[in-house]
Amino acid sequence: MLTEDEKDELFEAICDGDRETVVELVTKARDDGDDLGALLDDTMIPAMGEVGDQFSAGEIFVPEMLVAARAMQGGIDIIEPTLASTAREPLGRVCIGSVKGDLHDIGKNLVVMMLKGAGFEVEDLGVDVPDEEFEKAVARGNQVVCLSALLTTTKPQMISVVNHLRQTCNHAKVVIGGAVITQDYADKIGADGFGEDAPGAVKAVKHVLGMQVA
Repeated sequence: MLTEDEKDELFEAICDGDRETVVELVTKARDDGDDLGALLDDTMIPAMGEVGDQFSAGEIFVPEMLVAARAMQGGIDIIEPTLASTAREPLGRVCIGSVKGDLHDIGKNLVVMMLKGAGFEVEDLGVDVPDEEFEKAVARGNQVVCLSALLTTTKPQMISVVNHLRQTCNHAKVVIGGAVITQDYADKIGADGFGEDAPGAVKAVKHVLGMQVA
């Protein structure tokens, strides 16, 4: 069982992007029969929350955040098989993709890692995603659709996706984000939420699902 000092070390390793230490400590916890769900909830998710807060405050930048998210993913990869076998419910189910015509994925990938780090089950639809694929993802049980666009030329495609989803599966919540997206634009096209960055996307997803946002 991990000691409190080792849990603190795991927390710091995630914040510092030390994937090797994260994998080592989570593997030890798994092999010792620790409660991996509690480890995820009490140590790992709060660590990614700290990373998100530092990013939003301008204390770290995208490269550091990506490294931290990848370190977190190293731990999640070890924990997921065990949690799946115990039928642990995720915080929620989210699909995400760059809209049709947009081939950029760095920001999207960061949001995927942050959402997973927050306890969500995430289906990554990739880039250049047609409207119908978002609809199919909702049919598979995703509660929130996250749309990403980096280009001014692909920004209007979000309108098409939102309109399509409103006509086919109006219960789904839509959160949008990307370099050219603003809260005003989200309001204008009828999206349910807007994330100005990856931590903001996580907060927006929680908000549209009625969860408490720190």
